[in-house]
Amino acid sequence: MNFEFSDDLLQLRETARRYLAARGTIREARRVLEGAQTHDAALWQGLAKMGWIGAAIPEEHGGAGLGHEGLCILAEELGRAGAAVPFSSSAYLAAEALMLCGSPAQQQSWLPRLARGEVIGTLAWAEGAGNPRAAGIGTAIDGVVEAAGSAGAGMRLSGRKLPVPDGMIADFAIVVARDGGGAIRLVLVELAARGVARTRLATIDPTRDHAAVDFAAARGECLAVGGWSTVETVLERAAILTAFEQIGGASACLDMATAYARERHAFGRPIGSFQAIKHKLADVYIALELARSNAYFGAWALQAGAADLPLAAASARVAACEAFHLAAKESIQTHGGMGFTWEADCHLYYRRAACLALGLGSAGWWKDRLVTCLETRNAA
Repeated sequence: MNFEFSDDLLQLRETARRYLAARGTIREARRVLEGAQTHDAALWQGLAKMGWIGAAIPEEHGGAGLGHEGLCILAEELGRAGAAVPFSSSAYLAAEALMLCGSPAQQQSWLPRLARGEVIGTLAWAEGAGNPRAAGIGTAIDGVVEAAGSAGAGMRLSGRKLPVPDGMIADFAIVVARDGGGAIRLVLVELAARGVARTRLATIDPTRDHAAVDFAAARGECLAVGGWSTVETVLERAAILTAFEQIGGASACLDMATAYARERHAFGRPIGSFQAIKHKLADVYIALELARSNAYFGAWALQAGAADLPLAAASARVAACEAFHLAAKESIQTHGGMGFTWEADCHLYYRRAACLALGLGSAGWWKDRLVTCLETRNAA
């Protein structure tokens, strides 16, 4: 089976890489880190004009119709560039939730605006530290303010979500909540509405905005499909897309470390000629290629809607988390004393590796899911 991308998608990769390099994306990410900006607004609008935010959104809803494989390609390049944009929250989480769970009217209302970059969306599932689990959902639907049982029925929502990715800049959130009967529902809430309060959170990676969002009888609209299994499916889709972003970041770390090892001399020779450095970089390369293989499997499962999606997502997630962490760590070590400094870019990727490793649940949680998937498959 050939898991390589088509020639058109490979051309998309080259276009995206040149575009992001020309904009000095990592330099702009540093400005976000050092300043008061929440994200690279100019790049965000540029991505919208290129049609990349809506890569996986169908053309009938204003998207580019490139499919999930196209979105995977773009995720990898954005990860390589270290872009400080709310791409993951909008494209991996909000858009995927709407395409999977939204009613036709909700999709037509929100997906075109997402694709054009007019709004920023996110998914609010977490309620403090811990991994995704239905029992941890305490945010409650207080009551129905429109006809119950209809798609898009209006709800009043109360509770607290944190951390919410891009919660300070998002225009709307898909909130995981529990109705009066104890069932898990997904509720679309406009974050500028009455009854919503947001507080910025300090995280290890300030180039990725996070917030605590409080709902006090805030007006929301239920998506057409609910249930905890649906939430897990959204997280699985996002895990595969995030894995490509992590692979891109790990590739950038390996490239930086390799380039430095060739130009930095010690004892009259490049440090890359020393066995210790060679072994470090070889270990990173092996971890990266293993993660890439698992991510390609995930891209196929996502594009094909395969029954192996849970297994593919867990495999991609675990391998990508480990590869990016190793690559970021060894890049700092290879750069030596200057690798620990603020002026070097190494810490930007180390921050991003730590942030992405926790955004959808810990690597340990995904390892448990991987073991469960393998046990179920082997028992069949």
